[in-house]
Amino acid sequence: MLPSASSLEGKPVPKVTFKTRTGQQWKDVTTDDIFKGKTVAVFCLPGAYTPTCSSTHLPRYNELYSVFKANGVDSIVCMSVNDAFVMNEWGQDQEAGNLVLIPDGNGEFAAGMGMLVDKTAIGFGKRSWRYSMLVKNGVIEKMFIEPDKPGDPFEVSDADTMLKHINPKAAAPEPVLIFAKPGCPHCARAKALLEAKGYHYDEVSMGKSDELEAFFAARKAG
Repeated sequence: MLPSASSLEGKPVPKVTFKTRTGQQWKDVTTDDIFKGKTVAVFCLPGAYTPTCSSTHLPRYNELYSVFKANGVDSIVCMSVNDAFVMNEWGQDQEAGNLVLIPDGNGEFAAGMGMLVDKTAIGFGKRSWRYSMLVKNGVIEKMFIEPDKPGDPFEVSDADTMLKHINPKAAAPEPVLIFAKPGCPHCARAKALLEAKGYHYDEVSMGKSDELEAFFAARKAG
């Protein structure tokens, strides 16, 4: 049985040392390294590369990073019961440079939170339940735990719900899509301007027919 959000709010996060990889080197990262003296938005999920995690949960937090930052959040952390190699590759694949991806490889953090669940029926073994939380100086201020029901519910741990809790008046930026040609100096200047203004954008390369075909197929389907 999952714990209630109210039973965890006001309590410190579990003390865990995570085995991460930086370049070609192993690096131990502790919960103190992540949380001490900081305001951190955390979202935890069942697995890297899984559909909801890759299509919605992680991308939206990455997209809204600048808005979180403007509203007092020092960093956004994504945790999953995966190893460091998987988490690093997933982060690169998702272009999630705004986020800190932490591998809870042994499920110690999830277990300490009471969020380690059994997904052996689908071949996942022990994984984290999906939830998010706002942590200030190592203490949980607010939690959003997905309802305890079959499947993989995704109703309350999203980035927009967390942002609304932090600041109900915070305005999320409008989505931006750009068509760019490789090597085009005007395109490079446009992207640099968007980045300087804190806008997240999706890019379709005019030099890659597969990206264009995927874009127009999605438009037609939608």
